[in-house]
Amino acid sequence: MKIIDGKLIANEIKKDLIKEVLKLKETNIIPGLGIILVGHNEASEIYVRNKIKVCEELGIKATLYRYNDKNTDEEIIAKIKELNNDRNIDGILVQSPLPNKFDENKIISYINPSKDVDGFGTYNLGALFSDNEQIIAATPLGILKMLDYINVSISGKNVVVIGSSIIVGRPMAAALLNRGATVTIAHSQTKNLQAVTKQADILIVAIGHAKFITDEYIKEGAIVIDVGTNRIDNKLYGDVDFDKVSPKCSYITKVPGGVGPMTIIMLLSNLIIAAKRREK
Repeated sequence: MKIIDGKLIANEIKKDLIKEVLKLKETNIIPGLGIILVGHNEASEIYVRNKIKVCEELGIKATLYRYNDKNTDEEIIAKIKELNNDRNIDGILVQSPLPNKFDENKIISYINPSKDVDGFGTYNLGALFSDNEQIIAATPLGILKMLDYINVSISGKNVVVIGSSIIVGRPMAAALLNRGATVTIAHSQTKNLQAVTKQADILIVAIGHAKFITDEYIKEGAIVIDVGTNRIDNKLYGDVDFDKVSPKCSYITKVPGGVGPMTIIMLLSNLIIAAKRREK
């Protein structure tokens, strides 16, 4: 069993991104990210702080716009429209989840597809499912990079993705299909889940249930990617029971230090690609 070290891979990618930002600055372009944070969700606050910290390390200008329950969809949409027209902003991020009173899908739909660095907008998701990739959602893109790093060819592999969200499951499945994998999406209504997951050469788990996947779900030699981030008593747990599963794996990610660091660095990689378009 070998651990796929997301923090290590992210740091390697970070070195390249710093060079890319420096090249952009030579042409008087400073990549700009507009972050919209609504409410006071503790996890969202942590994620946004981490994103801003990495922006600072890369030389990206991140601007945070805060809203609360007293604001309306229209006020947030007005800010998005303003940022769409701001040439100094290359990417717009609406931190998910929003409080229940807000229509998240509606709000995100107003982000210009070229600035949708999260890749959650209808245009970018549609392009991905049409095998015409534009911007791939950051977490699936990070997972692809991790598999590249360990020299795993996706083509021809049986891949099971547990979880069908537009943040991970659905874009992940589309990206894998585009690379020649045989893909199964499992979810809460899937019958006999163990029988499904035991067919997986690569198992990607994103369900939000701490230590749900045990060795009974894994075939010998599988690659396991744990996307879960479950905070219990101030400690972070994945969706996979690492101690039980790791002896059966060829490769596995840990939580923390696996997919999380890759998600942030891929988001900012998308941003830098968007910033390069300003040169043209």
